[in-house]
Amino acid sequence: MKKNQVNILLIVVLALHFISCGKKKEIFNPNPNPDPPATFATFINPLLKGADPYVTQKDGFYYFMATQGNSIKLWKTKNMSELSTALSKTVYFPTSGAPDSKNVWAPEINFLDGKWYIYYTAGDGDDINQRTWVLENSNADPMSGTWEAKGQIYTSDSNFWAIDGNIMEYGGSRYFLWCGRPNQLSRDLTQNIYIAKMKNPWTLEGNATRISTPTYNWEKNGFGVNEGPEFLLNGNKAFVVFSASFCGTDDYALGLLTLKDGGDPLKAEDWTKSTQPVFTKNPQASAFGPGHNSFFKSPDGTENWLIYHANSSTGQGCGSNRNVRIQKFTFDQNGAPNFGSPVAAGLKVNKPSGEN
Repeated sequence: MKKNQVNILLIVVLALHFISCGKKKEIFNPNPNPDPPATFATFINPLLKGADPYVTQKDGFYYFMATQGNSIKLWKTKNMSELSTALSKTVYFPTSGAPDSKNVWAPEINFLDGKWYIYYTAGDGDDINQRTWVLENSNADPMSGTWEAKGQIYTSDSNFWAIDGNIMEYGGSRYFLWCGRPNQLSRDLTQNIYIAKMKNPWTLEGNATRISTPTYNWEKNGFGVNEGPEFLLNGNKAFVVFSASFCGTDDYALGLLTLKDGGDPLKAEDWTKSTQPVFTKNPQASAFGPGHNSFFKSPDGTENWLIYHANSSTGQGCGSNRNVRIQKFTFDQNGAPNFGSPVAAGLKVNKPSGEN
């Protein structure tokens, strides 16, 4: 065979080899256009304007309340991240001139003994007369039916300034938590947390026990405040999360009371207060004065969520600029809640697990 024929044959063989390799490369590339990575549905905080948020869950629905000032409004939704578009209804207008007709604050709705109850703060317009009150509704759906006024809720030794009522069910008994200010005729504005046993959903029995008063500097910004008590149960561990310092400051924050194992909720000595706040402002996240919280679980029950109010800018105080935010939290190895830091306003956050 001539040399030039050999060269031509070699070129042909090499060409066939490269064509074959190219085809093999294509064969072993099974997914040249892979699907994009899975994404999660998200939402952003804040959810809506408002202060003193409270949530309860029943039969697949969330019922939300917040301070309105002159009335009581109720929201109903299946998805807390979509609260801004939830069905809402004003369920109670107090009678003009009544002892509960003004400064209507911090309503909380609970389903107890087969009926719905709303606990709220109100007065006649004079701050010294602020008290805590109860409404009852026997309808299965609290958005319907009639709300009946059951009157003021208090003990005989605590008929003084009272706000922020909350229900605690523990150890087979039911208790009422609230914030009180006994020195109403003096210049002492110190606000404390009290507890009493409940005879029924609108009546307390026995005496009130003061379980917390401001003692640390972080509880005294503006003036000494312990308010907004919220009961939290984790297994057999009982906690009360409360709001500390004056809400008019950026340093409004959350503190923690822990009931000792096997302790009596009515004994002040059985409660221990955190030496530091457990949830504080985060200026980088546009979260000032975070507080007055409550809790809820994700629709599938696998996650714990914190709901609270905060301001988006410094110096906005206790006014209408406060807004409602939610974020997931966990429990540490000792069973205590770990709330972390307020998440940033405008940040995309994964929706609660199980939301549609």
